[in-house]
Amino acid sequence: MRKTVIQLLKFAVVGLSNTAISLAVYYVLLSLGFNYIVANVIGFIISVLNAYYWSRKYVFTSSVNQAKTIARVYVSYGLTFLLSNFLLYFLVDHIGVSEKIAPIDVLLFTVPANFLLNKFWAFRD
Repeated sequence: MRKTVIQLLKFAVVGLSNTAISLAVYYVLLSLGFNYIVANVIGFIISVLNAYYWSRKYVFTSSVNQAKTIARVYVSYGLTFLLSNFLLYFLVDHIGVSEKIAPIDVLLFTVPANFLLNKFWAFRD
């Protein structure tokens, strides 16, 4: 249990940097006139590389080969990315949440999902 709590805290630190990168890219692209979904896709692609690197180096230990692990990480983040885009679209276009606030609301769902997928599948031996 203690190991899981420590991993969760480390994952949160990595997640903060990942989120900062993703949101920075998102907001910069929004300011340049990109569609919010396109901005979210580009932010995702860039931020997952950050997430993989730091999760492998700092959070989880895995003896699974690097290619297999990175593939699993992209699948894990891909699943939560699909969830993220659905929730973003739903919040902005159907609920009326600001496109500037909605990505932060979405994190309440995607961060726990990402931790569980990474811990129990992507970095699992």
